[in-house]
Amino acid sequence: MQPQMAFFFNKQLRSAVFTTVGWVALCGLAVTSPAFAQGGPAPAKPSAPAVIPQPAAPQAVPGFWDPRRRPDRPDLARLTVIRFLTETDYPPFNFTGPDGNPAGFNVDLARMICEEIKVACTIQMRRFETLVDAINGNRGDAIIASLAVTPQLRAKLDFSDPYYRAPARFVSRRDAVMAEVRPEYLEGKKVGAIAGSSHEAYLKTLFTDAQLVSFPNDDALRLALRRGEVDFIFGDAISLAFWINGTDSGDCCAFSGGPFTESRYFGEGVGIGVKKGNDLLRQALNWAMFRLWEKGRYTDLWLRYFSVSPF
Repeated sequence: MQPQMAFFFNKQLRSAVFTTVGWVALCGLAVTSPAFAQGGPAPAKPSAPAVIPQPAAPQAVPGFWDPRRRPDRPDLARLTVIRFLTETDYPPFNFTGPDGNPAGFNVDLARMICEEIKVACTIQMRRFETLVDAINGNRGDAIIASLAVTPQLRAKLDFSDPYYRAPARFVSRRDAVMAEVRPEYLEGKKVGAIAGSSHEAYLKTLFTDAQLVSFPNDDALRLALRRGEVDFIFGDAISLAFWINGTDSGDCCAFSGGPFTESRYFGEGVGIGVKKGNDLLRQALNWAMFRLWEKGRYTDLWLRYFSVSPF
């Protein structure tokens, strides 16, 4: 899969899209001062915080489950085997290991689910575009291949609860990291995004005072930041995390501000797809993933794969 493909959507829908953990929480609500209410001068526009060189933020492990909403344990005795299907070449989530067997984040999670349910499992790798037809043709039971939950796919599959999201984030050069990013802080700043992406649409809607610079692909976008041709870039935080921690970045850059996760722009998250109506398997997957998270095993898995947190 080409690196510029969006992080978790299907081949047609994988154009990265992500958002802010609550726009109101990010920007805050404007509070009118007594002077302004009485016709006095308007409050001064908040200035951007001082830019202070910072080390990479400590690792953060996101939580995708609500401890107050514990799933009911289904009748697991009715499950005798789970045939997982995954994609052939989408590292580090699905790929062929040195021994020729399936490997990656999704594969390890599938194996952990099988251990928790105590059921026999198989994991077969297939071309991405064949996965949905394989499930509906009874050639597998569950797709664990970084499938974004979309209205289009909901018409063809039922989904487990999300087991991860891919937020959007700003990246700056290391000598210009900002602890918080607000629209007023980026007034007049050059901010890069991929042309036609949901990241670009989000900037056009909410960061209207920034100077938006569009790029055709990730390589051009990231090179512009390395060269100092833009002040920030905005995109898929998971692919950006791997870039920041990889050799291609030349240790130039770091995240600025926190994650953006608003579903209207950046999707509902990634789930495990099952055949429509297969409620027993869907409920079993939800129960097992909650248990893995509750025991800390999901956190261990996350930290093994994400040395720089996208969150």
